[in-house]
Amino acid sequence: MAGIYIHVPFCIQACHYCDFYFSTSLKNKTKVINAIKQELSIQKYYLNNTPISTIYFGGGTPSVLTCDEITSIIDVINKNFHVNSNVECTIEANPEDITTEKLSSWFYSGINRISLGVQSFRDEDLKYMNRVHNGITAEKSIELIDLSKIKNFSVDLIYGFPKLTDFFWKKNIQKLINLKIKHISCYCLTVEKNTALFHLIKNKKYEKINPEIGRNQFLIAHNMLTNNGYEHYEISNFSKDSFKSKHNQNYWNNTFYLGIGPSAHSFNGSSRHWNIRNNLLYCEAIHNNKPYYKTEILSKKDIINEYILTTIRTNKGIDLQYICNKTDNLELILFESEVQKLIKKKLIIKNNNNIQLTLSGMLFADQIASDLFII
Repeated sequence: MAGIYIHVPFCIQACHYCDFYFSTSLKNKTKVINAIKQELSIQKYYLNNTPISTIYFGGGTPSVLTCDEITSIIDVINKNFHVNSNVECTIEANPEDITTEKLSSWFYSGINRISLGVQSFRDEDLKYMNRVHNGITAEKSIELIDLSKIKNFSVDLIYGFPKLTDFFWKKNIQKLINLKIKHISCYCLTVEKNTALFHLIKNKKYEKINPEIGRNQFLIAHNMLTNNGYEHYEISNFSKDSFKSKHNQNYWNNTFYLGIGPSAHSFNGSSRHWNIRNNLLYCEAIHNNKPYYKTEILSKKDIINEYILTTIRTNKGIDLQYICNKTDNLELILFESEVQKLIKKKLIIKNNNNIQLTLSGMLFADQIASDLFII
């Protein structure tokens, strides 16, 4: 199985915290869509005819595309790839873009999952982030999705910033529980360089981010959601029943994927490549049959460390047999030595033949992965 990711590099407004590549000008939208469709044809053999189990429209804000534009991209995917009949096809959407007409059109074009960027139901938080929508629009968008034929949808929330008290964080989570949302993603706000948030903090217009707030609110989310029947299946993700994100699991399980569009990344097991991070340069390169991406050939250690970095984030954890099969004796000895140190610190546990993060360990996942890397 494999996945296809389509990066739609357009937004109506720039959120203060966002570090993804996008443009707030839509004047080149048609050019970019045509280049995306052309790239799909160019890369039709990248996944070696592996059946496509997931398609994901991300961004940016894919919901700014017209229904016909989305349908045309899906048609090109179906023409060039072997797409499974039960493919999970997701579109990221903002609440202000949700309408009955769009939902109906998405459904008939093949979209069967929505990832809704609510982030908060409190207007003060949304203004802090520079989101377009307000709390009422967020609630209304969920109502409209509930009434639609698309029954698989996820809601994103953001935590860990000064304006958000524990009281209001709990209210955000409780609202989603009350609305019976099957999949919830909770992301801790991070400050990336060259974002508006970075400069607002640097110029002392916004308070600095306190990591302790994020750690505490992560634990609040874990306790509230697991106590209400959600499976905490990846550090930022909680689901009920069979509503885990199949596409995101591709990344965490080292499944191959093809990234299409400006700044998109691809992975085929032995190499990784990433596209030009510029709409016009990307379009010109595609149109003129010139190189539009850079490639990195992965070493044996790169592949193992990539596996460690992604799988440690999940509740399945790292398969020790995989590590044994891929490492030499010295590498394995050093790895096992680090494992024992982390077990003593109660940051990981050994469960049968797997290494999993403890709840405390989830707060330091990247550092733990780095400690376990093969060097």
